[in-house]
Amino acid sequence: MRMFHAMDVNASALGAQRLRLDLIAANIANANTTRTPEGGPYRRKVPVFAENLQMAEGKVGLSGVRVVAIADDQAPFRSVYDPSHPDANADGYVLYPNVNIVNEMVNLIEAGRAYEANVTAFNLSKEVFKAALSIGRS
Repeated sequence: MRMFHAMDVNASALGAQRLRLDLIAANIANANTTRTPEGGPYRRKVPVFAENLQMAEGKVGLSGVRVVAIADDQAPFRSVYDPSHPDANADGYVLYPNVNIVNEMVNLIEAGRAYEANVTAFNLSKEVFKAALSIGRS
């Protein structure tokens, strides 16, 4: 087993949670975007995570997490009656993004806590290595 394996796992999780936080921020920022360059309303973005498996010493082992893709949430758009809106259809309805601010805030708190937990684990690993090095100096 590699000496800094735990730190590598935590570092990969930190990167994944940072991306998740960025996507949540983008979702919140675009919660009312009814027109995108691709056409239509903004579609909520979600990260797709997977295990990062690596071969070491002839064995397959877990080496953290990786982002496989950034997917569009396929939930239906919100339809709001507003005939004065420039993006209203012939019936007066406007399609708004499939972003629910309450859900995004819950996801934001969860991602923030996961990030903090990985920082704590990373720092504990660092302290263990420092203690091991101080034993060697004695």
